[in-house]
Amino acid sequence: MKREVSLFKGAAAGLVAGFVASWVMNQFQAKLGESLSGRQKSHGAQSEQSGTPEGGVGEFLKKRGAEDSEDDAAERTANFLSVAAFNKPLSKGEKDLGGTIFHYAFGAGTGALYGAASEVVPFVRTGLGLPFGLGVWAVADEFVVPALGLSKSPSEYSASIHGYALCSHLVYGLATELTHRLTRRALSTREVF
Repeated sequence: MKREVSLFKGAAAGLVAGFVASWVMNQFQAKLGESLSGRQKSHGAQSEQSGTPEGGVGEFLKKRGAEDSEDDAAERTANFLSVAAFNKPLSKGEKDLGGTIFHYAFGAGTGALYGAASEVVPFVRTGLGLPFGLGVWAVADEFVVPALGLSKSPSEYSASIHGYALCSHLVYGLATELTHRLTRRALSTREVF
């Protein structure tokens, strides 16, 4: 039987999978972070990559008196968007909510790209999503986020923080692949789209 190829169904399944995987990653980070440090953020996700970055978004916020060294990259992104668009720094609660929204949007969007790519190049799904999670960690966490000034340079964080982030993204990749399989199979058995 020939495999159905549909970029739309693949992307839709990936979008759902990325959203679910973001929630799974948050749960993993909350439990691991709580056991390692005894603290937990209210929205569940717990990035250990805090601290004021030099340059980029961190510098932009610092010049406007809106930088908080306790913010993670998602909270810093939400605060940056508010300050850049409305010249209004977010409160801690607003950053928490905005960071959560950005985290889920990024996870769902990345999942959609994964789902669409897997339609054209099925090899993308090799390794139960672990190579995908590794790739998201390497590109986003280790390169793009610091380059934009959303976190400090990777060399400024300990090996344990990198390991924590890597494990979190491996969980994200695995959850994305498993959820994508189920969702894509469901979309293939029905004429939904």
